[in-house]
Amino acid sequence: MSCARRIGPTPLLIRRAEVYAPEPLGVCDVLCAGGRIVSLANDLEPPGGVDVQVIDAGNHKVVPGLIDGHIHIAGAGGEATRTPEMPLSWMIEAGVTTVVGLLGTDGVTRSLDNLLMKAKGLRAEGVSAWMWTGSYQLPPPTLTGDVARDIAIIEEVIGVGEIAIADHRSSNPTALDLVRLAKEARRGGMLGGKCGLVHLHLGDAEDPFSVVREAVRSSELGFAQFYPTHVNRNPHCFDQAKQYGIEAPVDITACGWRGPGDEDVKPSRALRELLEAGVPNAHITMSSDACGSLPDFDANGELVGLTSGRPGEIWREIVDAVRTEGLELSQALAAVTANPAAILRLPRKGTLTAGADADLLLVDSELRVQAVVAGGEMLMQHGALLRQGTFE
Repeated sequence: MSCARRIGPTPLLIRRAEVYAPEPLGVCDVLCAGGRIVSLANDLEPPGGVDVQVIDAGNHKVVPGLIDGHIHIAGAGGEATRTPEMPLSWMIEAGVTTVVGLLGTDGVTRSLDNLLMKAKGLRAEGVSAWMWTGSYQLPPPTLTGDVARDIAIIEEVIGVGEIAIADHRSSNPTALDLVRLAKEARRGGMLGGKCGLVHLHLGDAEDPFSVVREAVRSSELGFAQFYPTHVNRNPHCFDQAKQYGIEAPVDITACGWRGPGDEDVKPSRALRELLEAGVPNAHITMSSDACGSLPDFDANGELVGLTSGRPGEIWREIVDAVRTEGLELSQALAAVTANPAAILRLPRKGTLTAGADADLLLVDSELRVQAVVAGGEMLMQHGALLRQGTFE
């Protein structure tokens, strides 16, 4: 019995595409080979002597594959509220080619070992995956017994999170707790060439950023060492995020908004309002929080309902940001491509440029995802899946 050797993807030439890198580049050809983008130029010729897949983009736009920096790829929740692992097909249908997985609330009955193996499994299935060590609680669970060691020596681990603050489920970390954790994460990041950030879950408290401000005020750390998410979860949290975002990156959650009347600020509107408040575009990201349980609590703090989102919410909100909120496509795209790639230090991700990974989407004139390419491999074409997960 012999093992088949995996060969690289067939070179791909996309002709006459309207390219957003995410900044608009106009109409040009895109040549991909060896899993990377080789060239973006007019009238490119396919390399001789090899088979090349040639696609005429027609009226389609080519944009970078989406990055979801906060998603429960191995599931979340506990007991009857446990959610299943994310199947590969959900990523592909959403136009997401890169994920960063995390545990969240349950660092007790769910393990980082499972999360790490899920990330490795997604990589084996043809997409890109990283992870955060830790969970809501302090001290955070780790893979090696040490946050800095996890980040420094485990390839997939980029930082620690989501550490809960201002939340009834958190460990109520003090400013000193956050300083110590941030310095460990920073040290691991420096040793391993990672972002080494502390990814913060913001709860509903009236002044959710106060402990972060105190941590920065009492140490040599800057605000950019802390990366808060769920900033659009309620109006008072969002108002403070507009101030925090001037100093450092903030992350909008796409799956929390449930419709008109919801306390959450609609993600597409949050994106526009952050920009209008003077937050630099480079400081704004959007992630899904998909595959985790999304609880509804009544005024007494009792659980009254539970839902779970999908990564496709990200693209729906980007489309709304363009069509309803009036943003330029390049502005909206940056929040789910170039910005998270830069903030999270994900190599060769988030942009369409020579040498970058060949992760890209073809979207039609109605901004519907029609094709998904990850690492140069066509995973969706003409709106139909070409690949599913191993056990789908």
